[in-house]
Amino acid sequence: MLVDSHCHLNFPDFKDDIELVIKRAKEAGITYLQTICTKLDEYESIKQIADSHENIFCSLGVHPHDSEEEPNLKSSTLVELALNHNKTIGLGETGLDYFYEHSNRSIQKKLFASHIEAAQITKLPLIIHTREAETDTIDILQSEMKNNPFSAVIHCFTASKEFGYKCLDLGCYISISGIATFNKATDLQESVKAFPLNRLLVETDSPYLAPTPFRGKRNEPAYCLEVAKFVATLKNITLEELAKSTTDNFFELFTKAVR
Repeated sequence: MLVDSHCHLNFPDFKDDIELVIKRAKEAGITYLQTICTKLDEYESIKQIADSHENIFCSLGVHPHDSEEEPNLKSSTLVELALNHNKTIGLGETGLDYFYEHSNRSIQKKLFASHIEAAQITKLPLIIHTREAETDTIDILQSEMKNNPFSAVIHCFTASKEFGYKCLDLGCYISISGIATFNKATDLQESVKAFPLNRLLVETDSPYLAPTPFRGKRNEPAYCLEVAKFVATLKNITLEELAKSTTDNFFELFTKAVR
């Protein structure tokens, strides 16, 4: 049993064969999926996917790339929507992206704060995207955790080991994607070896970032198996041990999800 903790099943890449994609995931042993929201206007379609499949959960949030589309988003809006849907188990993805900087940094921070406040109110975990923004991300997390603790996962982790340890110290989980399988991802691989197993999740972030040996192709949840195999090898444990631990971790973090 494995959980793809982060995928985007509503994206156009899956519009022609979503049912086959979900079927292949089940056949590969990916028992549960979480399809992630990046814009408020896609939330209805995401909920429909989750409601139509017993083994699929979803999130609610605005990606930092799209922050300028919702510059005045209030935490109360997120709270109301999330609490009114039983399969919405997390908030995000949200966070800071200074690599592409598709949205103004100040607006990214403003929306990140709205998501954090919603997480503090609802007790739903935050799904965090951070790229080239380690200092601001950890400063905000440390400050807000001190004010009112909340749970969180750093999704598709590619940051420094030092940043990872700071997040772990705050109680965050870390999710590993197919990037870890890339030949040049040696620093990330060393981090995966070092981070505690009881705080790791696995994901695809599909349709992006297909792991080796599917790199360059459309990613899909079934390939979470390849991520899990690679992480198990890095941790020098069996796939079964890795699967049990990451699945348990998922349900310990996303407490609203029902097995």
